[in-house]
This record gives sequence, structure tokens and C-alpha cells, in this order.
Amino acid sequence: MSNSLEDVKDIITELLDVESVEITNESRFREDLGADSLDLVELIMAFEDKFGGEISDEQAQKITTVGEAVSYIDTNMR
Repeated sequence: MSNSLEDVKDIITELLDVESVEITNESRFREDLGADSLDLVELIMAFEDKFGGEISDEQAQKITTVGEAVSYIDTNMR
């Protein structure tokens, strides 16, 4: 498991109050993890703070699963 995935899971468990074992690469933020629009904004901001970079609004709308977030972070923010 990549460090990015563990870090992303830590952020999700803190912000969305879900158990780490419930989070997989395929987990969808809205449907599976119960995130609303405000939660999604907070997640993106937390990812930016943790990994040191910026995720555009356009790109943020394309990130719908945990795996997509990790892939974007590994490719663009590490």
C-alpha cells in the first residue's frame, strides 16, 4: 500500500468519520463514504495541505474515488 493511500485514508477517516477498513481504492467519496459538497471541498483542501500542491476546481470534480485521488497525488503532487 502506498504512503499516499495511507495518508489519504487518514485524512478521510478524520474528516468523514469513517473507519479506515471501510476505505478502498474503489470507494466513491459521495456514494460510499457519504461525503457532501462541503466535505469534498474540505478533502481537497486537506490533500493540498498534506501533499503540498494545488488541485484545480476542474480536476477536483473529476476525482470521485479514493484511487483517483491517490493517483492524482502520486502523479502531480509528489
